[in-house]
Amino acid sequence: MKDYLMRSLMFVPAHSDKLLESASKVKADVLLFDIEDSVQPERNKQIARDKLLEKIKEKKYEGRTIFPRINDRESGQLLKDVLQLTVPEVDGFMYPKAKRGEDIYFFDKLLETIEFEKGYEIGTFKIIPLIETASAVMNVQEICSASKRVVAIAYGSEDFITDLQGIHDEEHQSLFTPRAMIAMAARAHDIIPIDTVHVRVKDLEDLEVNLKVSKNLGFEGMLVLNPIELDLVHKYYSPSEEELIHSREILKLDKEARENNQGVAIMKGKFVGPPFVAKAKRILNKQLKIEQNNG
Repeated sequence: MKDYLMRSLMFVPAHSDKLLESASKVKADVLLFDIEDSVQPERNKQIARDKLLEKIKEKKYEGRTIFPRINDRESGQLLKDVLQLTVPEVDGFMYPKAKRGEDIYFFDKLLETIEFEKGYEIGTFKIIPLIETASAVMNVQEICSASKRVVAIAYGSEDFITDLQGIHDEEHQSLFTPRAMIAMAARAHDIIPIDTVHVRVKDLEDLEVNLKVSKNLGFEGMLVLNPIELDLVHKYYSPSEEELIHSREILKLDKEARENNQGVAIMKGKFVGPPFVAKAKRILNKQLKIEQNNG
């Protein structure tokens, strides 16, 4: 399976010529071409599908990771979305309003049927479920395990708060518990946890506060609404120079300890146990993935 880099996943309304054109130049790791919420009224959805397919065929996004956000199974648009957009340049789809594992299982089987009919290898198209209801948060582990196509899950906080009939407070405390549950569920099933959008798009100070919490909770990336957020998002979800130096030193000491038949290495008076070694390897692997992506 492809090892995805998902520090930033940026929404791009697919019915907008201007935004489709600018998307080819932004530095987001993943382009989430939107056929769902931002494409209104409904007649614009076919326009969005047609425009996106046209740009893809023009090779506007060659080499980019593409996950269109399609419409849910109750919308009447889902089959149209996937029939038209299951093309080789598309990596998979963001599936919205997933409430339980059954929704993802259904979508998995729909993709399987289309892959068979079009002659693709079964499992070609991956899935990122969008967790945006109270029931989805409560069923998040079931959603994570419903299909082997699931490579990440993402949190949609504004729809969640509306469904919860709660309030998105300025300190973001009302989002803390679902964020933690989503990140833990993703890590428990070895998939990538993606944090919610930052709705105060131009408030980069508040974005930085959120990113610190997000990284502490274990998230690996964030949904993005505006390119001005990308530099800060990439900074927090990329290893720092200090982390890289520390990780290289840990692996060096661990290697020396093994070569000298020592049970465990010691760094600045602290034991370098297996968890530290595993973390160091993850950090260095992520840096390699970033360099390859930028190369």
